[in-house]
Amino acid sequence: MSYQNLLLEQPESGIHLLTVNRPKALNALNAATLEELQRAVAAVAADPAARVLLVTGSGERAFVAGADIAEMCGFSAAQAQAFSERGMRVMSALEALPVPVIALVNGYALGGGCELALACDWIIAAEGAVFGQPEVNLGIPPGFGGTQRLARIVGRARALELVTTARQLPAAEARAIGLVNEVVAASALRERGIEVARTIACKGPQAVRLAKQAVHRGLDQNLAGGCAFETAAFALAFATSDQREGMHAFLEKRVAKFSGG
Repeated sequence: MSYQNLLLEQPESGIHLLTVNRPKALNALNAATLEELQRAVAAVAADPAARVLLVTGSGERAFVAGADIAEMCGFSAAQAQAFSERGMRVMSALEALPVPVIALVNGYALGGGCELALACDWIIAAEGAVFGQPEVNLGIPPGFGGTQRLARIVGRARALELVTTARQLPAAEARAIGLVNEVVAASALRERGIEVARTIACKGPQAVRLAKQAVHRGLDQNLAGGCAFETAAFALAFATSDQREGMHAFLEKRVAKFSGG
């Protein structure tokens, strides 16, 4: 499958690396790029050998600097709604991907770029990365889920502060408020992402997928409902060959060889 605005590669077995590749536009998200992102995420979802997806931007300046303002400038309200809905579908598809998705933020992650990172399961950032939802500077609110995912991660008051002031956060502050999991040197970002992905890829694939489902679905329910879903996931794992292999390997004091079955 070919892409004009993306690169989709496999640096190692089971590990997919998706790069937004519009460096001249600081990797801004236009309609064509959003359409390609949806296709790329669907391709990873359809790969039974997929274990982790890493998402990053090309070049050194930007992860994704935002949505493409030049394209949006002349939108009617109807066109703006269609564009927002397209972006929302991409972010939802990323969030719903069965395998963990890690954003490797290598520079500016603003507006739609911050929303793209928020739709990933967690974020590893380069030391020079910058985060923000500056849409109010343009006379619009966020449109790809920023008001919702940001509030769920950093809390309502902090999210409202960031969205209404358009304040940009350096990587260290983003980590301090829980937006970012880890900050590393820019030169080490890709390798660190692959290292984390490699750690996940050697675990029981079915267990990892069930754990991701339980976390995401549980957060949309009360505690009792979330725990009930976890019990169902726990029981379902006992119908897999991965469970048998993992437990036998533990008892036999050897490394498990998971098949994903």
